[in-house]
Formats: sequence, C-alpha cells, structure tokens
Amino acid sequence: QVQLVESGGGLVQAGGSLRLSCAASGRSFGSSAMGWFRQAPGKEREFVAGHSWRGGMTYYTDSVKGRFTISRDNAKNMLYLQMNNLKSGDTALYYCAAASKVLYGSSVYVGSNYDYWGQGTQVTVSS
Repeated sequence: QVQLVESGGGLVQAGGSLRLSCAASGRSFGSSAMGWFRQAPGKEREFVAGHSWRGGMTYYTDSVKGRFTISRDNAKNMLYLQMNNLKSGDTALYYCAAASKVLYGSSVYVGSNYDYWGQGTQVTVSS
C-alpha cells in the first residue's frame, strides 16, 4: 500500500523559513514525478512545486520562485520543500503528491496527473 506522509509544517513569522518533508512508502518514486500542492481556506488547491523525475527538471508556481526549493532523496524515497522568506499568502495546508510516471512541462502543474496524495501538513505564516 502506497503512503505519503508529510511533516515539517507549523507556525512561523513572516520572513521565516520551514522545511517540509514527505516520506513515501509502498513503492519507489525515483522514476516518477513528485510535487507539492497547497490549499488555503476557501480556495482551490494549487500547484506549488514539482520535480519531473529523479534527474529531471523542477517547476515552481510564480509566487514562490526564488523563495521555495523542491528536492528529493531517491535513496530514502523522500521529497522536500525548503520554504524561505515566507509570506502570509503562503498560509495553507500543504500536500505531497506522487505520480505513477514521469511528467514533463505543463503536465507537472496539474493535480489530476498525480496518483497518490498525502494527508497534508499545515503551514501558518503570521504577519
């Protein structure tokens, strides 16, 4: 059974940093796309960052470029999201997602292309 478990969320002041982790189990995702999405109260889920596969490209939504960094440790089956210079607009429930295949280009941004989802970790940024 595939499981994705996020951790690392919390309450932080604006300008601060957090590092989210996602532990995957049940299968290896080294040859698959993985990503982070978020959903704020009253808003739709949105793409944050994605990694096409273990040696592939990274993708970011415009609002986090230069502040967030996605990375993965395939040996440990882990995905990370380093978030710096956090803003109140980053407050949301953050989800880890994994696909069953490599994703490229615009397909990385689409949530329905991911097959597995974690339960989410809350990030709250106070201003």
